Amino acid sequence: MNLARLDLNLVVALRALLEERNVTRAGQRVGLSQPAMSAALARLRRHFDDDLLARVGGHYELTALGQVLLDRTSTAYDVLERLFSSQADFDPASENREFRLLASDYAVAVFGTELARVVHAEAPGIRLRLTQTPPTVVDDTATLLSATDGLLMPHGVISGFPATDLYDDRWVFVVARDHPGVGGGLTRRDLARLPWVTYQRTYDAPAVRQLGMLGIEPRVEISVDNFQLLPLMVAGTRRIALIQARLARMLAPIAAVRVVEPPYEAVPLREALWWHPVHTHDAAHIWLRETAARVGASLPRTAED
Repeated sequence: MNLARLDLNLVVALRALLEERNVTRAGQRVGLSQPAMSAALARLRRHFDDDLLARVGGHYELTALGQVLLDRTSTAYDVLERLFSSQADFDPASENREFRLLASDYAVAVFGTELARVVHAEAPGIRLRLTQTPPTVVDDTATLLSATDGLLMPHGVISGFPATDLYDDRWVFVVARDHPGVGGGLTRRDLARLPWVTYQRTYDAPAVRQLGMLGIEPRVEISVDNFQLLPLMVAGTRRIALIQARLARMLAPIAAVRVVEPPYEAVPLREALWWHPVHTHDAAHIWLRETAARVGASLPRTAED
């Protein structure tokens, strides 16, 4: 395919048509008349050799190819938008733009809040959009990173992309403050016999893999997709949960739980900001990465109990 022969404006039209599934509304969305949008649809149909939109009764539905193109077009649009908004110089005090970061609720709580405070003070025109990391991050990392400004994630889950380290953390357990079966600490036997609350996604894979290597198979009673729910699901029960120390200490007073050290040497946890190489030399992204690294370095160290 010769990209030089393609009209990239058709990406804008294609996205509007696939999302609106209506020629008139798609035209209104991108500022084109109905005849002009109909002409764009005709060109797209010739290019893909597919109707893309098929009339069913009184409305249009996406064809099989149109459905495939729906997500790809959105990603391509985001990539093009970020490509053509790249800057040689960036003045945070006067710029007005939005950065989108993918992050878990844990990363937002212990790092994102402080990053937002610093950005608010130093760059009042900058907006941050912190979006939950999707489950597909491990399988489709390149596509996700190409359509966003960065990903907050610990080392050991993805690789092959540039990253800057932010801060260190460690894994601890939380138990109910008045847990009847846990005294001064947990034993490996406790980890096998007590019910667990676990984080159901794979972002904490190194910690989970370590349990398997130690021969520990958690008896999972509850699984959630939010780290901050773990202490709440532990409070007032016999359950235990593996959680990051920074978050555990933040939530322990609220959730009526206490922090207990693992009965083994837990794998370290180093949070990093990952990005797509296309952003490496962009001035705005350099500022974002440097600011994130500075904020991460300013966080207090996690003290041992």
